[in-house]
Amino acid sequence: MLGAMPVETFLIALTTFFATIGPADLALVFLALTRDASPEQRKSFALRGVLIGGGILLFFAVFGEPILALFGITLPALRTAGGVLLLLISIDMVFARSSGGTSTTTEEDLEARAREDISVFPLATPLIAGPGAISAVILLIAGTEGDYLKDAMVIAGLLAILLLTYVMLRLAIPIQRLLGVTGLHVVSRIVGVLLAALAVQFVFDGIRSSGLLPLAGA
Repeated sequence: MLGAMPVETFLIALTTFFATIGPADLALVFLALTRDASPEQRKSFALRGVLIGGGILLFFAVFGEPILALFGITLPALRTAGGVLLLLISIDMVFARSSGGTSTTTEEDLEARAREDISVFPLATPLIAGPGAISAVILLIAGTEGDYLKDAMVIAGLLAILLLTYVMLRLAIPIQRLLGVTGLHVVSRIVGVLLAALAVQFVFDGIRSSGLLPLAGA
């Protein structure tokens, strides 16, 4: 994202958050977790989950870099590690499988089914504000290098995907009927390919800015 124009920054953020939050896949998980809930309960879970998850991501957008500094983590290290994490998530998306990067594990799913209110866990975290989305928001903000307009574009991209996520959760049942599981997986795979390329770029940027390799630092 280094050197990107504000519009490019917005589009990159939009694609990245769509992939790491995964509104389409999230809608299917939401259906499974709320199969016995009333329409009013589903509405409440969706709204609270998106607001809390969004609040967590905005917290890391603002305080992510100071937290990294506190633990002595450099931005090149974060770019490289975050790129690897996003690459793993993109591979899961392309092959339509789950490893826990953007979804719950089996143990978390069993615990969630026993809860009456799923809005905080597992909806807000780890489904919306999971490790992939948290890494992505810190990486994208760090990549703006203090440009407030680009920061605003990243936040705008995040808010747009959070709004889309809420809409997808509210319309989960008709969307599933319209697209089916296969249709949702097709969308997920296409975004996964784009995310894979972006993830590799993050790794390249991290290695280049680290100065560890003479040619990469040039």
